[in-house]
Formats: sequence, C-alpha cells, structure tokens
Amino acid sequence: MAETERVLSEKTLAIITGLQQNEVTERHIYLNLAKRVKKESDKATLRRIAGEEAKHAEIWRRYTKKQLKPEWLKVWFYTIISFVLGYTFAIKIMEKGEKVAQSNYADLVEEVPEAEMILKEEAEHEEALISMLDEDRLQYVGSMVLGLNDALVELTGTLAGLSFALQNNRIVALSGLITGISATLSMASSEYLSARSEGNKDAVKSALYTGIMYIFAVVCLVLPYLLYPAGQFLGALLTMLLVVIAIIFAFTYYISVAKDLPFKKRFLEMAGISLSVAVLSFLVGFLVKHLLGIDV
Repeated sequence: MAETERVLSEKTLAIITGLQQNEVTERHIYLNLAKRVKKESDKATLRRIAGEEAKHAEIWRRYTKKQLKPEWLKVWFYTIISFVLGYTFAIKIMEKGEKVAQSNYADLVEEVPEAEMILKEEAEHEEALISMLDEDRLQYVGSMVLGLNDALVELTGTLAGLSFALQNNRIVALSGLITGISATLSMASSEYLSARSEGNKDAVKSALYTGIMYIFAVVCLVLPYLLYPAGQFLGALLTMLLVVIAIIFAFTYYISVAKDLPFKKRFLEMAGISLSVAVLSFLVGFLVKHLLGIDV
C-alpha cells in the first residue's frame, strides 16, 4: 500500500507506535471486561469496542511494521478498577487519558493525512458505543448520593457538636455509632417506601444502595474518635473533617466521570455544606455545654 510505504520521521513513528500500543492494550481490556459483565447487551457493546480497537491497531501496524503485545500491567489495572468502581467508570477514565494523549497529534496529521480521519472516527465510534452501556450501579446513583449526602451532613454536624459538648472521644464514638446506625435504618426504610410509592420494582436495591453508602460514611467518620486517645477530641474532630473532604472529593470525582457531570461545582457545594454544618454544630455544642452547665 503506497500510503503506508512513505518514510516517516522518528517523532511521527513514535506517536504511531504509541497509538498502536494503546489500541492493542485497550482491546484486551475491553475483552477482559466483557468476560465479567452479566448483561448480554453490555457484553456485545464491549466486544464491538474491542473490535474497533483491533481495526485501528491493524491500521497503525501497517506503518510501524511491528506486532506489539498488550501492556498486561495496564490491562489488569483497569480490570481491577472496573471490579471495584464499575466498568463504566474504568472505561471513561481510560478514554479520558487517551483524549489527553491525542491532543499532541498535530505533527502526525502533516505526515499521515488519513490519521485525522482515523482519530475522529475512533472517537465518534467509541463515544457512541460507550453511551450504550447500562451498568446497574449507575442506575442507583440517586440513592447513593442521597445516602452519602445525608450521612455526611448529619453525622458531620452531630460529631462536631458532640466533640465539644462531651470532649471524650469514646463517648462521642458511641453516640455517633448509635445515631448513625439508627439513621441508616431510617434512611434505607424511607428510600424503600419512596421507591415503592413511585412504582419502582427495584425498591429493595435502592434502599440497599442508600443504606450501604450511609453506613460506609458512618464508619469512616466515627473511626478517628476510636483511633485517638479519649481526651484528644480536637485531633479526632480535625481528622474527621479531613475524612469528610476526602470522601466528598472521591465520590464527586467518581460521579462526575461515570455520569459526565461537572466536578468542581459539585465538590465545592457539597464540601461547603458539610463543613458549614460542622462549624455551626460545634458552636451549638459549645453553647449548650456552657449554658446548661453540663460537664461530662
């Protein structure tokens, strides 16, 4: 093929080799994901994307004259990520990294004119296919957000208020666990009844996702009060607030990637609400302790 016999610069050849390596590796990632996905429609979609990757790898191979092997460490990394956070999240993270790399391909187009068409076609095809994915856990994002938001706001405020009012980490932890477990059962029950009233056949799943996220937040927020000595309530409080910010950051990033939503605005809004409630609750604890003259 005349087009593929042209002499390419070392820089262009390096870019094309990188593209080929990505396509070969990502083909195996998609095939790996297809093996563990339960939905037949998603299995078919992932196999179709793998087929697209194989076609693109073959196009680049005509230029590099190399038969590359997949980067197995990368394959297993994304496989593990998909197991923990879901295959939709893993795929979108992978594709975001690829788009960043493609921003440096201006020189490639000058020497390989059809490269622009190939890259554009690849982006369009994969974006269309990825939008077809229908992962179960993403259908319950609303329930997850409800459970996590409520837990962070309520528990952050409760623990901050109790920290100054009681000034004893063990008692704060005990109070936080009792409050948190009771609130988890209450929130899960409320979500179940709400979903049932709306005719949702998967009301139990919605309630479970809400409850799981709530109890996860309870454990993370109470843990600092169990790790610090009983009298170091300020250290436990500050650590708890850092944990809150870390959870908000991680969860907001996950949702923004999986659902293609803006990250910064959602993170600042949620963090601002949780920290504001904590400050107000801490002040309430201070006032209650001194106005009522309670000393624990």
